[in-house]
Amino acid sequence: MDPNPKNFPIVSYVMSRINSHLPFIKTRSTVDSSPSSSETIDIEQPALASPSTQRRQEAEGELVKQMPHLSHPRVLASMTNAISDVAQTRSVLQTLGPRPDHESVDNARARIADIEAKLSKQLEEIVLAKRPDGVDRFEWRAQQAERERECRREAEKEKYLYKAVVQLDDMHEAYEKLLRDAEERLLKIYDSAAKAADRKEEDSENVAEKEETNEEVVGILQEAMGRGLERVELAGRQLRFLPEAFGRLRGLLVLNLSNNQLEVIPDSIAGLENLEELHLSSNLLTSLPDSIGLLFNLKILDVSGNKLKALPDSISHCRSLVELDASFNELTYLPTNIGYELVKLQKLSVHLNKIRSLPTSICEMKSLLHLDAHFNELRGLPHAIGRLTNLEILNLSSNFSDLRELPDTIGDLINLRELDLSNNQIHALPDTFGRLDKLAKLNLDQNPWVIPPVEIINKGVEAVKEYMAKRWVDILMEEEHKSMLEENNQAETGWLNRSTSWLNGWVAGVSESVSGFLGTKGHSQGDPYLDQQL
Repeated sequence: MDPNPKNFPIVSYVMSRINSHLPFIKTRSTVDSSPSSSETIDIEQPALASPSTQRRQEAEGELVKQMPHLSHPRVLASMTNAISDVAQTRSVLQTLGPRPDHESVDNARARIADIEAKLSKQLEEIVLAKRPDGVDRFEWRAQQAERERECRREAEKEKYLYKAVVQLDDMHEAYEKLLRDAEERLLKIYDSAAKAADRKEEDSENVAEKEETNEEVVGILQEAMGRGLERVELAGRQLRFLPEAFGRLRGLLVLNLSNNQLEVIPDSIAGLENLEELHLSSNLLTSLPDSIGLLFNLKILDVSGNKLKALPDSISHCRSLVELDASFNELTYLPTNIGYELVKLQKLSVHLNKIRSLPTSICEMKSLLHLDAHFNELRGLPHAIGRLTNLEILNLSSNFSDLRELPDTIGDLINLRELDLSNNQIHALPDTFGRLDKLAKLNLDQNPWVIPPVEIINKGVEAVKEYMAKRWVDILMEEEHKSMLEENNQAETGWLNRSTSWLNGWVAGVSESVSGFLGTKGHSQGDPYLDQQL
């Protein structure tokens, strides 16, 4: 598992520089490029012709522009020493396979709990079982102990696979933490090298201004309580905290706290029982309070541009939500049951995160019109995605090497108008793609296409739809042809079986008649000549 440049840009940059200078790791030869030349490809730096390499180099270029001291030899040397443990851990993790998705882990934990509950009940039955008459007490205890051991063995055997899933997820989580710690160490080293003291001085100059802002907020709060305001705008006020008293503004309908420096939202937010819009974008939030699930009238929630690791499960209780924007965060999954309750949601934006898979429940969002999940780590879509028959816009671009295929059920998205699949590793569109009659905007750039061919893609969306529709018709005709052949074969086989059955019956009848005839003549033994003829 290589450090992802999107998630850990500094670690990825430093490790690529390390590997490019190691003497025992050879890179692609620039002199002898023949197929027979022996070479070892640098795992951190794929072939120069690779689109992923070009994207990585572009990302590194942008990173160096933002952090020019990264290229300094002394800074790079300090950073190299600081992450010596990452490469070793990565090599171990690579042998264990990819990380399971959040829904699989949830299901595994639930299955383990069920097995343990079943075991507990079995052990209770063993303990309470009555000793049979004639069985010695010590012998009965020995039997009970053996039954208990057998039950535990069976339970452990059942839990083995599920525990393996959970343990694998735990190991990946530990590695992610290691990478996060390494990224933070490197950032601190860089800050030191770049003399971050200048930045601290600038911050100190703004202290007086922030204090004045806080006084202004208190004044706005008092005014809102006195006049019963329905809308409070506090965007761009450099707020670091939100007073608990905001929870008393029960008549508030719109609260805009975007573009501040908020690190937490108080639980008292639940007091805004009539709130319909909550804007928290561009802050420093790492989590949301569980009490947000009590905002039953909330229709629009914008938490984009923060540092959220996860959304609380209670967000599913905000059943009036129509728009949810959680883009540009650090989400790795969505709540497992989010789709079962947010049935009114029309727009879901989760782009620019680290989401590996979408929960199956998302397919129950029957009102969903717009789904944006670009720039994540998606490895696919739920098979039931075709249930979103009202979906009009779907953006799955820039999931890069993670997204390689789409389910056939995508052909059931009969109202889809816009689809973006650019910057992935998809080789073929599903055979059902030709059923997307309303599709008017399609982006398939930067994929290794085989079906449809690139020359068809270059002709535009209508040419792609026509090609895939014809392919779908050909497949259906081929299946119908096979079905007809099978029916004909079954008919012929049935006729032959019926004919053979009739012939066997006729022969049996003749044999019975002859035997009866011979019996009426009173012969005790059959005539050998007649037997031979029959």
